[in-house]
Amino acid sequence: MTSRVILKSFCSALVGAVSIIFSDVATTSDYGTTGLIDIPTARFDEDGTFAAAASTDERHKQFSITYQATPWLQGTFRYTGFNDFFFWDRNYEFKARLWEEELYLPQVAVGIRDMVGTGVFGSEYIVGSKRFGNTDVTLGLGWGRLAGKGLLGNPLRELNDRFSTRNADVGLGGELSIDNFFAGKEIGVFGGISHSFEALPVTAMLEYNPDQYDRDVSRGGLRPKEPWSAGITWHAVPGVDLRLSLQHGDEVGIGFRSYFESKVEPPRRDPDVFISSYYLSPSNLPPQINKNSWYDRLLYDVERSGLLLVEGTISADGNHAKLVVGNTSYSLWSDAIGRHTALADLHLPATVKSIHFVVEEGGHRSVTIVVPRPSASFTDNPRTILDQVRILSGRTLDTPQHRTGFVTGKINNTLNIRTKFQLFDPDDPARYQVYADISSEYALTNHWAVRSSIAINLDQNFDESNRQSDSVLPRVRSDVVKYLNKGDSGLEKLVVEGRDTIGRSLHYRAFGGYLETMFAGAGGEVLYWPHKSRVAFGASAAYVKQRDYDRGLGLLDYSVVTGHVSAYWATPFYNYDVAVHAGRYLAKDLGATFEARRTFRNGWQVGVWASLTDVPFDEFGEGSFDKGFYFQVPLDGVFGSRTRGNFATRMRPIQRDGGQRLEDFSGNIFWDLRGARYDAFTPDDRLLP
Repeated sequence: MTSRVILKSFCSALVGAVSIIFSDVATTSDYGTTGLIDIPTARFDEDGTFAAAASTDERHKQFSITYQATPWLQGTFRYTGFNDFFFWDRNYEFKARLWEEELYLPQVAVGIRDMVGTGVFGSEYIVGSKRFGNTDVTLGLGWGRLAGKGLLGNPLRELNDRFSTRNADVGLGGELSIDNFFAGKEIGVFGGISHSFEALPVTAMLEYNPDQYDRDVSRGGLRPKEPWSAGITWHAVPGVDLRLSLQHGDEVGIGFRSYFESKVEPPRRDPDVFISSYYLSPSNLPPQINKNSWYDRLLYDVERSGLLLVEGTISADGNHAKLVVGNTSYSLWSDAIGRHTALADLHLPATVKSIHFVVEEGGHRSVTIVVPRPSASFTDNPRTILDQVRILSGRTLDTPQHRTGFVTGKINNTLNIRTKFQLFDPDDPARYQVYADISSEYALTNHWAVRSSIAINLDQNFDESNRQSDSVLPRVRSDVVKYLNKGDSGLEKLVVEGRDTIGRSLHYRAFGGYLETMFAGAGGEVLYWPHKSRVAFGASAAYVKQRDYDRGLGLLDYSVVTGHVSAYWATPFYNYDVAVHAGRYLAKDLGATFEARRTFRNGWQVGVWASLTDVPFDEFGEGSFDKGFYFQVPLDGVFGSRTRGNFATRMRPIQRDGGQRLEDFSGNIFWDLRGARYDAFTPDDRLLP
């Protein structure tokens, strides 16, 4: 009897905890945005949530990626297949919150569907949602497809005649169809209700959707039997939702969504355990270590911690130590500094009261972190020490007393598993390659190195593609199928590269060799970025020739001088950085690329870009101009080990030749320094051991 009571109490507590966990989880529509079944709501995910969703019903198959870019802005990329006729559509949706819910006011949002797609799903809406306990009620006004059963005249026609007519021509897609926004003679009314149960991780939904699916019907599809749909969403585990629905009275739909918050602070991982050289007898130290040198003993421990010690010196009065340090293992530089501090505190002479860590990231000296020596601070309160931490500009040691020679002459090898995708092509929705990447690095000096990469194909289906490029531009990217058919294995890159910092604000790199799968050549880049400035300026240029399709050492006849001038702004908003690059692209077109990236403390990056050049939309081809999104996922802890590695990829609606820059080669300096700039070292307990 007692065991039953205990079991019942435990189950009740578990159900209660689960209901609390999921009580505020926003449901997702088939379109990938927060909503009910087909219609949107005014609800949003938690800031920084990254979600992937898939759904299928009698009419469509939909795949989407949604990102909560800020607490009030949500963006979705969607790829839809029509079951009644072979057609795949790519489109974007953005939804913005106008105001939050209050006691007597609903939360209100405005959104635009298919704003730079073909217009097949083109619609705009204003929607409000109001919560009553566990029940959420939604009511909205819709334009375009959401005005299928128009009930009201469009009031915007009184403001301007352009709102009277909605263009039905979908064209090539990719153009921002501003003239259609909130246009049309009539607007529709949509709405619905959802209820989250206290005892179960389940949300029930009922909606009214005025969409008449005119586009589908015009191509042979079926018109919906009725506008009502119902469904349930099961919050199976944190981060996974499953949905079952009965749509339009006679259609069954299922959906899946996986989501997580990309801004979650990474856990602080315990450093590797070893016996410090401080406690080792001289006989137990390697013969190349000077047993009487604090620098050599510190270097020995630093290397075993997955860190680098490049140079070191102690001031004439003995009170300050300056150490140039690197990081090869810790995903957060603040954790690396904390480990450096613990080891330096152990080995430095007793007279040293403060430690100046000059951060060297990829050959560039970004900042100097001044940390009071913990053992000399005479306090048990870490905050007392943290309040004394200073972040200064990166600097060069004029006359270093010690310099590490280990950098030169070492070969470092790395094995990675990588992928290449060609997605969203109407004929071939998903082409892929999985390959092993064997990378090597041979250091010539502290700032120059030879880097190579060999690709060994594991699996690919590009050889099944019969699609030929119809580009009228030089085929700098659209011949990717040829490269992966004729050279699915081979030399990925072979580059000589040098990086350094001049003074405290001017960073440069120079490179030459086989830069990526499709191009070889030589070039350079400079970046002017004053300490703590939110604005930076850069320039890059390269002469490149197109590589042979077999990925050997041969070259094709096509060559181009490409380059850009760039302006960067580290915004004070949500850790977003924006950039504009203007110049000449690989296909010799002229224009500019606009990009925005958000970087989280845990190493996650999410961004978007668009390139507009002097290539007319009809010459560019399907998609009209180059655009897409970018994300980077840190791999620290994924394989049970500490690493700075990551998985990064760019995803385009379709690969064309206009607006293309060098890829696969090491990124530009501004982004390379993102994790080591001044605001990455917020004085917190991670800076201390």
